[in-house]
Amino acid sequence: MLSMLMRRSALGLITVWLVSIIIFIGVEILPGDACTAFLEREAQGLLLENCRRDLGLDRPAWMRYGEWAANALSGNLGVSPDGQRQISELVGYRLRNTLLLASGAILCGIPLALFLGIVAALWRDRPFDIIVSTTAIAAMTIPEFVSATLLILIFSVWLGWVPGIVLTSSNAPLAEFFPEVLLPIAVLTLVMTAHILRTVRSSVIETLASDYAQMALLKGVPYWQMVFRHVLPNALLPTINVVALTIAWLLGGVVVIETVFNYPGLGRMMIDSISDRDLPVTQAIALIIASVYVGVNLLADLLTMVANPRLRTAHLRGK
Repeated sequence: MLSMLMRRSALGLITVWLVSIIIFIGVEILPGDACTAFLEREAQGLLLENCRRDLGLDRPAWMRYGEWAANALSGNLGVSPDGQRQISELVGYRLRNTLLLASGAILCGIPLALFLGIVAALWRDRPFDIIVSTTAIAAMTIPEFVSATLLILIFSVWLGWVPGIVLTSSNAPLAEFFPEVLLPIAVLTLVMTAHILRTVRSSVIETLASDYAQMALLKGVPYWQMVFRHVLPNALLPTINVVALTIAWLLGGVVVIETVFNYPGLGRMMIDSISDRDLPVTQAIALIIASVYVGVNLLADLLTMVANPRLRTAHLRGK
C-alpha cells in the first residue's frame, strides 16, 4: 500500500506541475500584461518600462516561470501590481472565506446525502424514494444561479428571514458572516447532496442485489444485520471518490455562488482579478485550486485503499 501511495503522490505532484505550466502559458499568451492592465492609459514610455522591470516582465518567459514555480513551492505567490501587495496576503482571507462556505456545505451535505441515499435505496420505489430522487434530479439539473435566485426571492425578499447578499468585508472575523452565509451554504448543500445521494442510492441498491447479500439472507441472517454489517460497508466505498470530487468542486467551483451572493471568497476574487487583468493573482488562485483538487483526490485514494482490503493486497497478488 505504501508503494501505491507513493506512486499516487508522485502522479499528483506531476499533475500539479503540468497544470502550473498550462496556467503560466495560458496567462502568458493573453494580450497585454499586468502592467498594461494596471497602468491603463498611462501604460507607455518609461513608466511602463519601470513597471515591467519591477515585476520582472522584461525577462524571458522560461526564467519567469522557473522563479514563479520555485517561489510558489515556498509559499511566495508573488506581488500584485495593485498596490504592490503580497498575493499570499490578498488570497489568505479569501481562501479562509471559501473554506468557511465549503465547510458549512460539507458538514450539512454529506451526512444528509448519506442518510437520504441509504433510506431511498432501502425503500426503493416507495413514495419517499420517488420524492427524494425527483428532488435530487431537479437540484442537479437546475443551474446554481437559478437555485440561488429562488432562495433569495423566498427567504430574503418574501419572508425576510436572512440577508440576500453578503455585505461583510473579506477580512472581517468569521463570526460576522453569520447569518449572511446561510443562503450560500444552503445552495451549495442542495447541489452537493443531490449528487452524492444519487451515487449512494445506486450503490446500495446494487449491493443489496449482490450474491453475497442474497446468500446471507438465505442463511438466515436478519435483514437489518445484513444491511449494516455487509451491505453498507461495501456500498459506501464507491462514494468516497464522489465525495472527494464534490469537495474539490466546492473549493474551486463556487464562482457562480460567490458572485450571486457577493460573497468575498476565492472564486469571486478570481473573477475580479480576471476583469481587472490582475494576471499574477489569477495565476496564484488557479494554482491553489489545482493543488487542492489534486490533494483531495489523493486523500480519497488513500481512504479507499484503507477501507478496501482488496486494494491493500492487490499489489502483493500482482507480484
